[in-house]
Amino acid sequence: MIPTNILVPTDFSPCAERALDYACALAAKLGAKVHVINAIGAVLPELSVALTDQMLSSIRHNNTAALEKLLAGRRAQVAFGEVNVVDDDARDAILKAANAVHADLIVIGTHGRRGLSRMLLGSVAEDVLRRAPCPVLTVRLEGQP
Repeated sequence: MIPTNILVPTDFSPCAERALDYACALAAKLGAKVHVINAIGAVLPELSVALTDQMLSSIRHNNTAALEKLLAGRRAQVAFGEVNVVDDDARDAILKAANAVHADLIVIGTHGRRGLSRMLLGSVAEDVLRRAPCPVLTVRLEGQP
């Protein structure tokens, strides 16, 4: 099956930006639409309970502006669908978005953490890979093991 809807989650890391570039290049060749999501819960999960509405609004506004800046140079290359900043855990937000946009493919960056850092931080990419309703393509930065 050739993907027509590609979902790209971003946390604004270099790894996520590489995944977005890969998804845009793929979408341009296939005539697919790219949907982008950023989950605020991934930014400060341990503080999410303590954040005020004003703080969440500020984070949401800043992340929306950062998304627009990130996509600005890519809009001539590819068609974008939904671009959302959501107040949710990244894992859940990505899976909900995949269903909402009828994603045929999720392209997600992976940091390739191992050992203690992986155990403490978890792996969003791995969880999405296991639970996604569609194929998942993981993208690493060049030079990562």
